Formats: sequence, structure tokens, C-alpha cells
Amino acid sequence: MGVNSITLVGRAGRDPEVRYFESGSMVANLTLAVNRRSRDDEPDWFNLEIWGKQAQVAADYVRKGSLLGIIGSFKLDRWTDRSSGEERTKPVIRVDRLELLGSKRDSEAAMADSGSYGGGGSGGFGGGEPSEEEVPF
Repeated sequence: MGVNSITLVGRAGRDPEVRYFESGSMVANLTLAVNRRSRDDEPDWFNLEIWGKQAQVAADYVRKGSLLGIIGSFKLDRWTDRSSGEERTKPVIRVDRLELLGSKRDSEAAMADSGSYGGGGSGGFGGGEPSEEEVPF
């Protein structure tokens, strides 16, 4: 029996890049910086891939610097480089659950910067401090 589960809390390194497909599905890609215990250490960086409704939430509410909690699984993307013909790989975390952990004030500031705001909500989406029941960590 194998287990492939990753839980991370960190800050978005950039705004999500969102792609839409003819099938109607969508994907959001972004990076997540996770601090180490010592402030002197550099953070660890993770590439995130988010699909479906969670991708829409990321597109609407996540901005560079947003505090996020994620649960997902590790995968290794593989492809052949067109110019060199070499095999390439990139580690990616496929996000199954996305939680916005910042305060409502943080969310409003991010939305003001982007020119839109989706309003209230629950489950950590749309601002407010999540309750202990909403945070799976």
C-alpha cells in the first residue's frame, strides 16, 4: 500500500497562471514558498497545479503573497525538450484541497490591487480567519 500525500502552508510566489481547455476544464499553476524553521534559511519552493473548481477559486482569490494551505500529491511531469531532444522532468504538487488562510483584510487588499472582489464566503474562501474545523492541518 502506498501513500502519496503532501500538506503545505506557505505564500504564493506569484499570481496564478490560468489556462482554459475546449473541454471546459481549467488549470491554475503557481508557486508556493514554504519557510523553514530558521529565519536564516531560504524557503523551499513548490510548483502547484490546481484543477477544476479549486482552480477557479485560485484564479479569483489568490494573489502573490497570499497565505495558502494545501493538501495534494506529488507527481513528476516528464517531457522531451523540443530544441535539445533531451528528457526533462519537473516536480509538481497536484492540489486536491486549497485553503485561503489570510485574514479578510489581506484578501480585500489583494482584491483591491487586482480590481475585483468576490465578496464573503466560507471554508476559508473569500476572507476571514478560518476556524479550526476549516483548516485540515
